[in-house]
Amino acid sequence: MPLFQNAAFFTTVNHLRDLPDTRAEVAFVGRSNAGKSSAINTLANRTRLAYVSKTPGRTQHINFFDLGHERFLVDLPGYGYAEVPEAVRAHWVELLGRYLGERSSLIGLLLIMDARHPLKDLDRRMLDYFTPTGRPVHILLSKADKLSRQEQATTLRKVKAELAQYGDTVSVQLFSSLKKQGMDTVEQVVQTWFDAVDAAEVGAVDADNTAADD
Repeated sequence: MPLFQNAAFFTTVNHLRDLPDTRAEVAFVGRSNAGKSSAINTLANRTRLAYVSKTPGRTQHINFFDLGHERFLVDLPGYGYAEVPEAVRAHWVELLGRYLGERSSLIGLLLIMDARHPLKDLDRRMLDYFTPTGRPVHILLSKADKLSRQEQATTLRKVKAELAQYGDTVSVQLFSSLKKQGMDTVEQVVQTWFDAVDAAEVGAVDADNTAADD
């Protein structure tokens, strides 16, 4: 069964102190209304696993979904939408920033951008903030169905060129929830991240056993 189709709601939190103890998790993040919730639902082959709203900024908490085998998907609050009370927005900024900077079980970030408006200022700031951690970022250029094939190719080429400054840490693809475009690629990327964690843990156990034998 595909990785994301195992997804089941686990918990929702609004404060870092309430974060669950997990082994490995991958987080979805993006500008409000970039198509993040729709992407999660499409990948999970569900209609309402993640809440989809026509009103940007509705995701106000950190939502955890269990993928099985101690692996988790995390839906983070959207950023960049100003029409909420300042106190609420300030809380989101702190929650998001501290989670991304401090969460030890976070192994990679799936960054959603509207293919028609990629690499906005806040997207660049997100990349600049997260990439120094050394953990990978995979960008989904969502709503690709809104572009012609030629426009898709041009957009992807331009975004790849701008991302070259980040080296191999950041990758990108086209994605469409409506047309289910790019689903296999996302699965492969995230599976690779989880496999790397598994391999590292096995290596650590083998090293401990060798040391014990000595």
